[in-house]
Amino acid sequence: MERVNDFFKNFIRNLTRDSKGEPKDIKEVLINNAIYLVIGAMILFIIISEPSFLSIAVFKNILTQSSVRLILALGVGGIIILQGTDLSLGRNVGFSAIITASFLQSFSYGARFYEVLPDWVWHTNAAGVVEGFQWFFYILVLLVAILVSAFFSGINGFVVAKFKIHPFLATLGGSVALYGILLLYFNTSDAGPQPIGSLDPTYSSFVSNLNIFGMEIPKLILYSIAVAVIMWFVWNKTAFGKNMYAVGGNPEAAKISGVNVMKTTILVYVLAGVLYGLGGYLEAARVGSANTAFGLNYELDAIAACVVGGISFSGGIGKISGAVAGVLMFTIITYGMVYLGIDAYYQYIIKGVIIVAAVALDTRKYIKKT
Repeated sequence: MERVNDFFKNFIRNLTRDSKGEPKDIKEVLINNAIYLVIGAMILFIIISEPSFLSIAVFKNILTQSSVRLILALGVGGIIILQGTDLSLGRNVGFSAIITASFLQSFSYGARFYEVLPDWVWHTNAAGVVEGFQWFFYILVLLVAILVSAFFSGINGFVVAKFKIHPFLATLGGSVALYGILLLYFNTSDAGPQPIGSLDPTYSSFVSNLNIFGMEIPKLILYSIAVAVIMWFVWNKTAFGKNMYAVGGNPEAAKISGVNVMKTTILVYVLAGVLYGLGGYLEAARVGSANTAFGLNYELDAIAACVVGGISFSGGIGKISGAVAGVLMFTIITYGMVYLGIDAYYQYIIKGVIIVAAVALDTRKYIKKT
C-alpha cells in the first residue's frame, strides 16, 4: 500500500512540477494534457453507461484488437520521429495479407488462388492424405510477405531521402502505385478475382488462444509484447535508434555529427515495412480472409495512436510506451463506442476530432518550445 501511495505522489509531483522542482502553470498542464483528460472522461462515460464493459472478456478483446495495431504503430512511429508519415501503410498491410492468404489456403478448398502448388509444400500422413503444409512453408510465406512489404516501404524511404520529397506526397504516390500492383496480383488468381478465404487451419491457429497456467491468452497479445520489447531495444539501445532520434530532431546537425542521414532514413522505412509485413501476416490469420479492401485506413489508426501517445510530428520525440498507450486508448474508445451501439457515422466524427485535437496540441507544444 505504501508503494502505491508513493507512486501516486510521484505521479502528481511529475504532473505539477518541472524537472527543477518548480511548480508548473496549472492552466498549461491542463491544456497540454487535455486530450488525455478527454479520452479518460470518454472511457469513464463508457464504463458508467455500461458497467459490463469492465470484464475479462472485454479486456481480452481490446488487447487482441490492439495487438496488430501496436505492431503497425511501432512501424510508422519511427517514421513520425523522422518528421515523416506513411500513407501507404494500409496498402502495404493489405498486400502482405493477400500474398499470405493466397499461398496458405486449405488444400480441401476447391477455388484456391494457386490451384497447383509444388508437392514439397504439403504434409501428408501415413495414409497419403494431405493434412496441411510443411512447417517451413509457413515461415517461407512469412518471409516473402515481410520482404515484399520491406521492399516497397524501402522505396518510399529512398524517394524521401534521395529526392527530398515530402513524406506525405511520397507515400501517397507509393500507396496509389502499390494498390495498382496489388490489383494486378489479385487478378492473377487461378480461380479468378474473388475474396481469398478458407485459410489453412494450422495457419489460423497461429493467432488462436494459448493456455498459460489455466488461462486462455490470445497468441496475438504475446506477439505484440515481443515486438514491443524488441523495438524498445532497437530505439533505445542501438546506434541505429540513436541515429533515428538525431535525424528526426535535426537532420543537419546529425549529418555534421557523422550520421548517414540517407541510410538511416531508408532503414527506418525498411524496418517499418518489416512490421507492416508481419502485421499483414497476422491480421489475415485473425480475420480469416483477405481482399483488395484489406488494410484500408489502417494507416489512419496507426498514425493517430502514435500522435495521441506523444510521438511528435516535430521530430525526434517519442517513446515505445507512448505508442502502446496511444494504441490502447484508441482501441478502448473504438471498442467502447461499438459496445454502446453508437452509430458508425458518429464514431468517425469522434475519432476525427480526437486526431485533430492531438495534432493541434502537439503543434502547440512544439511552437512554445521554439
